[in-house]
Amino acid sequence: MTLASVGRRVLVTGGTGSFGQAMIRRLLDAEVDEIRVFSRDEAKQDAMRRQLGSDRVRYYVGDVRDFDSLVTATRGVDHIFHAAALKQVPSCEFFPLEAVRTNVLGSANVIEAAERNGVRSVVVLSTDKAVHPINAMGMSKAMMEKVAQAHARNSAGSETTVCCVRYGNVMYSRGSVIPLFVEQLKTGRPLTVTDPGMTRFLMSLSEAVDLVEHAFTHARPGDVFIRRAPACTMGDLAEAVCQLFGGPSKIDVIGVRHGEKRHETLASREELSQADDFGDFFRVPVDARDLNYALYVSEGDREVIAHQDFTSANARRLAVPEVVRLLAGLPEIRAELALRDVVPA
Repeated sequence: MTLASVGRRVLVTGGTGSFGQAMIRRLLDAEVDEIRVFSRDEAKQDAMRRQLGSDRVRYYVGDVRDFDSLVTATRGVDHIFHAAALKQVPSCEFFPLEAVRTNVLGSANVIEAAERNGVRSVVVLSTDKAVHPINAMGMSKAMMEKVAQAHARNSAGSETTVCCVRYGNVMYSRGSVIPLFVEQLKTGRPLTVTDPGMTRFLMSLSEAVDLVEHAFTHARPGDVFIRRAPACTMGDLAEAVCQLFGGPSKIDVIGVRHGEKRHETLASREELSQADDFGDFFRVPVDARDLNYALYVSEGDREVIAHQDFTSANARRLAVPEVVRLLAGLPEIRAELALRDVVPA
């Protein structure tokens, strides 16, 4: 199954966000009959309606915390891409119950509404912060993954296949560091870096959509799909942005913020010991054992192969010239550079 055969109706929760908009454009290109955008922000929906100008896109105002609004939005839907979430690490640290209500309970609502209305598949979006989590956002996303996997364990024979994708930083997504760096350069301020040696995975919006499409095409109930992404240090990322825009490399080190790790992890060694390797992607199957643990005590489990965690510290490390080339390929960066050429300094 591919996006070209996705079905008559598709719902994207959090559809006005960076990923949601990229996913909807991909679905429009795939000529899906009807695409439903579900989000809380009517102003962003109105802007999106005017920008897309497509009668194949319908807009539903609602919140994933509200089960009834999801039941209405999922009625008659074939597939769901669930991107609605609270994603900012510091704000989730101050308001952890809000992260639980949206990322955990809201995701459970999406899955339950899908089950009630006979939706064929749900792909839920997770994050590298869900692996060995130390912050509320990562913990809530880890629990979201567990909710999706529990559906696979407890709903044998269900019409609805639920799977997860997990990825790191999406470059130039709303609220990410690259647009902040660009804005700081444009206004002549130093770039604020938490820790120059901190590492992060890098992925474009297009690659994030590719991962979701891969998961949609290959999913079995409870699977987690991970893209083998490269990484770089925050210091090198700041230097690459400065080189692209011809600005001086003025960096202000502000220190690690609430709940941040020095390095992120996309897959644990335990997951990788069970994973299927697709080259650019890993598929981690759900542990489908039941609660009859005595069976595994007496008969044993299959051998676990030794692996390292897949982290931003041991992933392929991009040097500054490689980061420059990667950033230069982003449409948002190209637009900013074109604007810079037109508008006098």
